Amino acid sequence: MDQSYWRTVLLITMWQVSASICYYSVFAATPFFRDAFGLSRFWVGVVVTTLTLGYAVFLLPLGALVDRFGERLTLTLGLVGLAAGTALVAGAPTFGLLLVAVFVLGSLYGTAMPGTNKAVFDNIAPGKQNLAMGIKQVGVTGGSGISALLVTGLAGVLFWQAGFLIAVGFALLVAAAFYVTYSGASGGEMADYPDFRALLSNRPYVLLTVAGLFLGAALFTTTGYTVLYVEESIGASVAYSGVVLALVQLFGSVGRVTTGWLSDTLPGDPQVRIGGILIVQTLAGAAMFVVVASTTTVLGATIAFSALGFFVLGYTGIYYSVMATLVRAEEMGGATAGGQLSLTSGALLAPPAFGYLADTVSYRASWLLLAGIVFLAAGLLVVVVRTSPSVANPAATDA
Repeated sequence: MDQSYWRTVLLITMWQVSASICYYSVFAATPFFRDAFGLSRFWVGVVVTTLTLGYAVFLLPLGALVDRFGERLTLTLGLVGLAAGTALVAGAPTFGLLLVAVFVLGSLYGTAMPGTNKAVFDNIAPGKQNLAMGIKQVGVTGGSGISALLVTGLAGVLFWQAGFLIAVGFALLVAAAFYVTYSGASGGEMADYPDFRALLSNRPYVLLTVAGLFLGAALFTTTGYTVLYVEESIGASVAYSGVVLALVQLFGSVGRVTTGWLSDTLPGDPQVRIGGILIVQTLAGAAMFVVVASTTTVLGATIAFSALGFFVLGYTGIYYSVMATLVRAEEMGGATAGGQLSLTSGALLAPPAFGYLADTVSYRASWLLLAGIVFLAAGLLVVVVRTSPSVANPAATDA
């Protein structure tokens, strides 16, 4: 792999790291929101839902803008907006304004997946795209892990908003660097807006996005409640609970790179090969939710959540690699927006439902709920693998 490949992948990954630090700082700060505003577990879930609602509402329009104007401009402006949203969250004086701030933050994160996925498939040659996607997706788990350590670690030394303010400064620096150094393959030419009607006629793509609804519910709920669960149910400190969330993200990063490498390396039809990897990962994730529901010790929870991270947080790179076998490369901006909208929509109801079950029944019931919905996702993915797409990405067949 040449120098240009690594330069492009690392630049896109650095953008994703910075964006995810901003976005996932909200998940790491849930114990502080609870203390500062006197929230129940249910209302903590509402905070997560409001964040993801902003994300969901703006995904399709921002995905269309990525296809129309290119990723250089949209990703730069998106990261500047994320910095502004993060500052608003840190400065929110009331719970109502906190909800407004997290909605704004979530909406600007809508540039992330369409823009970075398009950057990968526009600039990386077939046969190297899946590994590049896995590495780029490490930016999500890496950024989230950094935010967990940053927010929970600095809260004990300074104040809980300190991590947010550092994230703001870093995002602005990365935005400037990205705008100056990134050059896409499109040469700055405007493309047409994506044809969402054509995407909806692509049956396996639609089934994949439905599966994404359940997968997203599991991912975002796990991220949102790990710190609270380890602190309240297992009995660890908030600082150690932040470390556990960082481990979840670290092993999620390992999962994304590993599955990306396997997708490029294993032989066979790309749709079947890559889809099969995602099915195995999803079934293993369902099993790990059952294990997490049974943990009672700090060590056991640490190990179980690390394994859970590998499977449940490690699937997003391979999710988009499957998508790339079902749509054309020039549709990836809009297709990604639709797929990410589905992932995010799963997080609109799942966190409050998880919190409600934890309040009224037990955390064990909440984790088993996630196990069930992930198992349903695996069933849908089997159908995706066995259904021929109406429009495929020719480049993906060369992977």
